[in-house]
Amino acid sequence: MSAASYIDPRNGKRYPLNEPRWCSDERTPLLVTPGAGISRADIDSGTRSLWRYRAALPVEIKDPISLGAGCTPLVQQGWGDLRPFFKLEWFNPTGSFKDRGSVVMLSFLRQIGVDAILEDSSGNGGSSMAGLGAAGGMRVKILAPASTSPAKIAQVRAYGAEVQLVEGPREESEAEAIRQSSQTFYASHNWQPFFLEGTKSFAYEIWEDLGFRAPDNIIVPVGAGSSLLGCAFGFRELKKAGQIAKLPRLFAAQPLNCSPIDASFKAGVDSPVAREVSKTIAEGTAIKSPLRLREIIGALRESGGATVALTEDEIVTALRRLARQGLFAEPTSASAAAALDKLAAAGAIKANETTVAVLTGTGLKAATTVADLVQ
Repeated sequence: MSAASYIDPRNGKRYPLNEPRWCSDERTPLLVTPGAGISRADIDSGTRSLWRYRAALPVEIKDPISLGAGCTPLVQQGWGDLRPFFKLEWFNPTGSFKDRGSVVMLSFLRQIGVDAILEDSSGNGGSSMAGLGAAGGMRVKILAPASTSPAKIAQVRAYGAEVQLVEGPREESEAEAIRQSSQTFYASHNWQPFFLEGTKSFAYEIWEDLGFRAPDNIIVPVGAGSSLLGCAFGFRELKKAGQIAKLPRLFAAQPLNCSPIDASFKAGVDSPVAREVSKTIAEGTAIKSPLRLREIIGALRESGGATVALTEDEIVTALRRLARQGLFAEPTSASAAAALDKLAAAGAIKANETTVAVLTGTGLKAATTVADLVQ
């Protein structure tokens, strides 16, 4: 554990974990050196949250923030000829999967002396940082696009966080946050590597929920890729530890209107590929230039998975269908459900396989929009 460090995946340069850092000296994204994985004996079974897997973290978190994030339901339902498991991430305390990354990242940062953070977000990330920051006694400022859903902004403000709305596209909020990072620590869920150490709990939790085995397929809505990369890193550790024989295939679901990962994967490269971008109802995945594109493509290839790009009509149809089955998801989440149909039609996933579709956030985040769409 003591040997863990930040690492620049592009050149192998390492940095110590005990210094507050969100990027390399060259302002490139970092990762944490890979862990060895854990066995079922290492699970703290008396803890009903993702902290039950704390042994898989690169450092010991002595006083973790906790509102019960993790341990979300895995519900099996019919979907045409398939019987997928839906991972209901809206049962996390602020209503989305982002709590997995936020609670681990903020607990670690607080432990090394950070008491105030800055974050840019189009919604769920900001809600998560604000809520868990409040639980941890930290001061939080969120920069969000002026176009962000009002319900998400209201949630951020309710937690007591300062909010600055930024005109222009999503990227401008990030640019403004980086400009302000000299005054306040930039705890970006896209940049700071400990966020991925939190989303790694996806893998350990699904593994435990399925009787300590890996599913055949996992479908995830992907924007910046933290949920998919968390799955990749966690299952890679489980394989390294001898707990599973093979990796599950990972599938990235994106709205066609903003699908840079699909564009690169289909072109057979791990660098950006030009594809027209337009507005999408799946606002949580509307990221034109994913920071960790190379790592995302690498994880998809390593697992034998693929990408799926979905039209707005396909996402709306899946959203309506989920609601009719009692699953009130936000539009971004519905991309994973819509991908089930396309992957099954293409023969990429089969009815006799175990498939998990991750529903990343609650429809309450965009209730008015969802209500209009599912009529």
